[in-house]
Amino acid sequence: MPQFTVYENINEQSKDSFPYLLDVQNSILEGLNTRVVIPLCPSVALGKKAISNLSPQVEIQGISHTLLTSQLAGIAISEIGPPVCELSNNRIEIIKALDFLFTGF
Repeated sequence: MPQFTVYENINEQSKDSFPYLLDVQNSILEGLNTRVVIPLCPSVALGKKAISNLSPQVEIQGISHTLLTSQLAGIAISEIGPPVCELSNNRIEIIKALDFLFTGF
């Protein structure tokens, strides 16, 4: 499961609010049964509430989505749906958001 791949959220309780999950775990840890993911939601659902350094926007299938970095989670691989796209072109913004979450910078 390559880092920065976006997957469908198949969890019945959360997939309506968070249709996608961004895998941010390094691929070197592929042998683990879990992945660290950032949920994504359509940007229109948030309005102007998002902190840009913490929650950058990305485009998925032509629609703007916001990374909810503060809701970072570890989930079982079995709870991750099929891949949708990859966001390695957004690597810098994603890592900056993670740095901001952990260090405030």
